[in-house]
Amino acid sequence: MDKRLLDILCCPVSKTPVRPLARGELDAVNAAIERGEVDTVAGSPVRDRLGEGLITIDRKVIYRVDDGIPVMLPEEGIGTVQFKDFPAVA
Repeated sequence: MDKRLLDILCCPVSKTPVRPLARGELDAVNAAIERGEVDTVAGSPVRDRLGEGLITIDRKVIYRVDDGIPVMLPEEGIGTVQFKDFPAVA
C-alpha cells in the first residue's frame, strides 16, 4: 500500500491511525473466519478471508483491503475483542 495513503488513513470512528496487518495477525483473523467466528462491528458474519487488512494502532479494529482499496466503513470494521488469542506484534 502506498505510504502516503497509509499516513493519512485513520479509523472513521475513533480517528486512530492504522497500519497494515502483520502476517501473524492476518493468519489469525483468517483462521477465525474459516471457523465462522468473525463478525463485523455491525454484527454481520465475515465469510471471506482477508488478502490484506489494516488495523488501528491501538489494535481494536481491523479494516479489510479489497484489491488494494481500503474499506474504511465503520459498519465493515472487525473488532479484535472477539478473537480469543489475537497475536501480539513484536
